[in-house]
Amino acid sequence: MSVRVLSLLFATLSLPLSAIAQTAPSPLPATRDLTQDAGFKAQKAAIDAAAAQMPNTGRAKNVILFIGDGMGINSVTAGRIMAGQVRGQDGASYVLSFEALPYTAFSKTFSANNLVTDSANGISAITTGVKTINGAIGVNADVKSKSCDGVEAARVMTIAEQAKLSGRSAGAVTTSGITDATPVGTYGHTSTRNWRSDADLPPEAVAAGCTDLARQLVQAPAALRLDVAMGGDLEDFLPVTAGGVRKDGRDLTAEWKAQKNAAVLTGKAQLEALNTKTAGPVLGLFSKGDLPSPLDKPQDVPGLDEMTAKAIDLLSRNDKGYFLLVESASIDKWHHKNDAHRALHDVDELAKAVSIALAKTDPSDTLILITADHSHGLTLSGYAPRDGRIDGVSGQGDKAYPLLSYATGPGGEHPHTGGYTAEETEALGFTNPALFGMSSAAHGGEDVPVYARGPQAYLVRSTVDSTYLYQVMARALFGAETPKTKP
Repeated sequence: MSVRVLSLLFATLSLPLSAIAQTAPSPLPATRDLTQDAGFKAQKAAIDAAAAQMPNTGRAKNVILFIGDGMGINSVTAGRIMAGQVRGQDGASYVLSFEALPYTAFSKTFSANNLVTDSANGISAITTGVKTINGAIGVNADVKSKSCDGVEAARVMTIAEQAKLSGRSAGAVTTSGITDATPVGTYGHTSTRNWRSDADLPPEAVAAGCTDLARQLVQAPAALRLDVAMGGDLEDFLPVTAGGVRKDGRDLTAEWKAQKNAAVLTGKAQLEALNTKTAGPVLGLFSKGDLPSPLDKPQDVPGLDEMTAKAIDLLSRNDKGYFLLVESASIDKWHHKNDAHRALHDVDELAKAVSIALAKTDPSDTLILITADHSHGLTLSGYAPRDGRIDGVSGQGDKAYPLLSYATGPGGEHPHTGGYTAEETEALGFTNPALFGMSSAAHGGEDVPVYARGPQAYLVRSTVDSTYLYQVMARALFGAETPKTKP
């Protein structure tokens, strides 16, 4: 010990007791008992529940894949706030049904040829485990866009087709047309997503024998064909003479009904009246094209939750199980138009459908997976009050601006003069501003969230490739062995 340290120690010991007492630390200040704080208690309960969660490593009888088309984390956050606010609750602390699921991850969505994917590769990567080029579905990246040469050689089976080969049933439900990219991810194999009816095929494609997607759905081999398909696109299944767009004169709805006990539904009332205990294969075509927004109060058009409920009832009759894809397509459709109000309402529509599935299934035997095929350029920025409307404004006067805006889209084609008002931004049909003007907003390329519950859901963690989600579903349905890849 050094002389200096000894000197200091001796000096301290030489101090009178009163002096030493004066140098003692003050008592700790009184603090609030956080165990009585509502927020603190809620998060304590949440972490206790998380700690008690035991992973289900077993096999799944059923898999339900939910796709929020274009639903990046920005849409989830803003959609959550809107969903809470329309219910008269605090939007920021509201919880969407799928946000309460125990396992989460982020998914990288790039395609084989683009940093930012479209919905075709976006869904194909998830349902086949293989990335392809933008615009292609159910094939690997060897295909060339707008050509059917090599499509058969590049064909990759979908998880829905593999489920069918295992003896299960399979279905797809969407608020888009049933021949749009995401539902096609269950049954279609094409280099070009826009070949939805024969009217979309260029002469050279017709000459080459290319098959449109509506025909692929109806004419698929019985061993692979979907048992339930619901959405829009009635016109793609009917000839011109019957109010459709088909040039080949074929009535694909009649061909569908040739199956035993098969039904073709065109309205909500028909869906409600359907006897799910006796019905055979069901094709629901509830609009000529995409289904309208529920905010526009369409007549005789079922909601996503209603279609989901019927689909589960129909498919669950199979004792071996089923695969079901459910898509809230209009999140993407309205983001393309910079209509954040309608887009975020459809996030809530997805959450309602998830609630139906959670209530109708057993977490011990059903894997439920919720994710997006890609994101959009929506941003939530500004310093509005906690109770301010998500579709409102931040700031005042000439400096007031919408909380919600976009990177690209029609909102940038006609710049706004002066400050915005809440009356403008909160009105249904308002076009949110965009930085760069385009007739249709571009997709976003950032990672998207994934939520899961059920067998093998514990494998949904960290940051993964979108093709990894196929592996989770395949492992849940078929085990660690590679499932059938050919009929």
